Amino acid sequence: MLSSICPVHDPNLLVGFETSDDAAVYRVSPDVAIISTVDFITPPVDDPVWFGRIAAANALSDVYAMGGKPLVALNLVMYPSKELDMGILKGILTGGFEKVQEAGAALAGGHSVDDLEPKYGLAVTGSVHPDKVLTNANAKPGDALVLTKPLGTGVLFNACRSKKLPFRDLETILPKIAMLNKAAMEVALAYDVHSCTDITGFGIMGHALEMAKGSKVRIALSYDRLPFHPHAQEMYRKGETTGSNKANRAIIEGYWEKKRQLSGDEEELLFDPQTSGGLLLSLPALQAEELVKKLKLAGVEDACIVGEVYAGEKPAVVIR
Repeated sequence: MLSSICPVHDPNLLVGFETSDDAAVYRVSPDVAIISTVDFITPPVDDPVWFGRIAAANALSDVYAMGGKPLVALNLVMYPSKELDMGILKGILTGGFEKVQEAGAALAGGHSVDDLEPKYGLAVTGSVHPDKVLTNANAKPGDALVLTKPLGTGVLFNACRSKKLPFRDLETILPKIAMLNKAAMEVALAYDVHSCTDITGFGIMGHALEMAKGSKVRIALSYDRLPFHPHAQEMYRKGETTGSNKANRAIIEGYWEKKRQLSGDEEELLFDPQTSGGLLLSLPALQAEELVKKLKLAGVEDACIVGEVYAGEKPAVVIR
């Protein structure tokens, strides 16, 4: 879709859209670069406050994925004001405001339109030192890969909608889904992180492939190490899926190798689209175990080493 749009040749534009990175980064002085991102989603849950929290955490995550700090956020609201009570919208905005405050950023307005379906998110501006920008295009052979949140939110949200999963089972993991990636990035910045991305709509496979392509490396993921939310595999086994799994699989077609046997439901988890997912960090293997320990001490309890980076002729994701 972007093939007709020429990349901008501006020496101060440090990160544009060429590598499918999480946000744009623009240098405004020798010591300051601005991170700019926007993200909004449809309701993953019926509860308006949780919707707001998850959507806001999802948008703020793109700033953390670049190694930055959120500064200011603007609400993006699409809402059927003639169909739904405005109290629901108030709940959504309240949930979003909570997360912006937790991030230490300022909520400074926004924009709303009447729409047939509720949608909510944020446009976020953050800051980072120009020499400390993290992208998805600098993973190096010999690196280990650390993931900070479990996978499987896509199928769980859908299963709750279709009544295959009781809301009480989903409700227990909502705090983890809505958790900011703030603590994870603050801890990670003390290490020699080479590359980072957050795992969202393209699933672990799609975002790992973006890192592999951008860095011109091969990425090996150890399936048995990947953390999954409770009930996620069970929902695929029961026939639940998402509207993105097929498309996510198509994106990686020809760029992945399976070195071990997987059942159908195990394989589907690799393509499950995440909302407010964790960070995938690439750093020297000798530092990875210590990083995981420090992440757990900081409350990022699901952090774990999930794979490694190695050289190869063609970028690919290998499942071991």
